[in-house]
Amino acid sequence: MAGASGGALAAEVTAAGAFGFLAAGYLDPESLQKELALARGIFDLAASDRLPVGVGYLAWKLEKSMDAEAEQMLAVALDNHVQAIWLAFGVRIDKWIRYIRTYDENHRRTDPTLIFVQVSSVEDAVVAVKNWKVDVLIAQGNESGGHGYRAAPPILTLVPSILHALPDGAPPLLAAGGMSDGRHVASLLTLGADGVVLGTRFLATTESLYTEAQKRALVAAKSGSTVRTMAFDRARGTLEWPAGIDGRALYNSTVKDMEEGVDIHVVKEKFKKGVQDGDPDRMLVWAGSGVDLISRVSSAKDVVQELHDVAVERSKVSRKFYTGN
Repeated sequence: MAGASGGALAAEVTAAGAFGFLAAGYLDPESLQKELALARGIFDLAASDRLPVGVGYLAWKLEKSMDAEAEQMLAVALDNHVQAIWLAFGVRIDKWIRYIRTYDENHRRTDPTLIFVQVSSVEDAVVAVKNWKVDVLIAQGNESGGHGYRAAPPILTLVPSILHALPDGAPPLLAAGGMSDGRHVASLLTLGADGVVLGTRFLATTESLYTEAQKRALVAAKSGSTVRTMAFDRARGTLEWPAGIDGRALYNSTVKDMEEGVDIHVVKEKFKKGVQDGDPDRMLVWAGSGVDLISRVSSAKDVVQELHDVAVERSKVSRKFYTGN
């Protein structure tokens, strides 16, 4: 959700009854502070009040920075007393977990920051639970939009496998990957997940930082429109991701040119112009595999309500089927 989920989207999702995260992504401390201030203003909270949103960090970005710079980025969220921090895609995630917990201890927080950690394998899930004692675990399947591990199993395989491996008393497990409507939500809850994470559906909201051209492209996408690729990272020069990671986005001529070996400088120039012109055949639109179920741009509040209503209705049908009533 980097470049899409800012303070307004996170706050409106929480206000609607879900829990919103804003993406630190490639932001600097000043920009992150601005987004958090926007969220706080929407809730009309004092500076000392707990801010009921989370902030998501790319752990590899923290690890590429000097320790002081990384800690400054984390401190922006912690100083704002956010309710949760989400960590993903790093090799030293335990280091940042220790920093967050030490910060809370030093500030004598009676309501410590919840730590969410994203995983894509059973092995990483077990480490996160047993060694790092995370508060919430997120299982990201291969269907997920944006970046993820290309070798990750589908979410319908990953969730049961993780649940089978976790000890009794394990933290809540959230499912992420390819979900766009309430039927997806109901199915993963039935499968045993404690909750679900949706990203792509919230890209097509009025509060999303995506451009209008990107939102139109999401609404126009069909089944099979997405592809896992590093083409866009090559085109925009963001190749620092750890090994094994690529991104799921809408397929277009940028990807096609990369696949056909077009000179990288030509691809970059066409990509840059496509972004400037809002050309869907060139620009980047991250999207999960369920993007074809998005038929319109709506407010975050309306999306949350629709997801809830459909999930509740489908859950009732499931219970009726299993009980025979």
